[in-house]
Amino acid sequence: NVQHCSVTMDNFPEFMRHPANRIAKTNQATPGVEGYIFDGAGGSQMAFWTCRETAASATHAHDYDEYMIVVQGCYTLIINGERIPVNAGEEYFIPRGVPHSGEVLAGTRTIHAFGGHRADRVRD
Repeated sequence: NVQHCSVTMDNFPEFMRHPANRIAKTNQATPGVEGYIFDGAGGSQMAFWTCRETAASATHAHDYDEYMIVVQGCYTLIINGERIPVNAGEEYFIPRGVPHSGEVLAGTRTIHAFGGHRADRVRD
């Protein structure tokens, strides 16, 4: 019998942080964030972000839906002036076209799924 247990990590596994998948800084909405992108069918993408410092993102909207889950820390979404804290283990769905911004605490890690092309990789 194999027993499974949860492990607390402070970073995504190395294979998820492969340099070839690193998001270009010009595609980051939040200062001090490190992100990696993976492409899916139909132009969708998944992003894995680690925020090294407490920061805020500017208000923006997408032409596609966004789903996010906080893995560690807290990301406070701001939608229509409402502050929505999303803590570790919680998720949130942002429909296409909804303007949103956010505030993130240092050390927060999030996973996002986008119904369209969100970010480009670093170019060598």
